[in-house]
Amino acid sequence: MPPLTDHPHVTVRCQENPAVEVRLAWPGDADLPHFLKETAALYRGWTGERHWRTADGDLALSAVFRSGGHVTLTWTTRTRAPWTASLTTCLEAGERMAALAAEVDWFLADGSACV
Repeated sequence: MPPLTDHPHVTVRCQENPAVEVRLAWPGDADLPHFLKETAALYRGWTGERHWRTADGDLALSAVFRSGGHVTLTWTTRTRAPWTASLTTCLEAGERMAALAAEVDWFLADGSACV
């Protein structure tokens, strides 16, 4: 695999200790934008959880439809270290999910993107 800097990536740092960080990179075959677009298309809702993860399992995403037309997304990093980190966001099921899908698609398609 090429160095992480050859692919779009996100670095997650520990607020308490900035020396602790996880860098998540996506090779060109990542299907996260597709998962997000499918989730956005289900704006009327679904039952249960929808799941996505990278091939190596370093990043996982679960989506749950909530009342009021919102989607809860839980982003979880898993590394070879004995810990995980999760972040939960809540978005409007239609337009905001579609916008997120487009933004992630742009980020992953443009290796020079900065976050």
